[in-house]
Amino acid sequence: MPITKSAQKALRQNIKRRLQNAAAKNKVRTLAKKLKKAVAEKNAEEAKKTLVLATKTIDKAVKTGVLKKNTASRKKSNLAKLVNALLK
Repeated sequence: MPITKSAQKALRQNIKRRLQNAAAKNKVRTLAKKLKKAVAEKNAEEAKKTLVLATKTIDKAVKTGVLKKNTASRKKSNLAKLVNALLK
């Protein structure tokens, strides 16, 4: 356990940030799963809506530093490929 007051505060901040980052990553994963499920069921409308929401969530994760820019770009690209293949 931290001894100094500043180290105690740093620990509190670290725990809080870790929880926020985990929640953001979990939201991205959940939306990706939802989109893949919609594609598997050939539900184009649901897939399009979920793609927009997933893209928005991924961009927010990049903005807050949860995901790196190239990782986000790759994820968005892969999800868009799934939806485009469904729409063809």
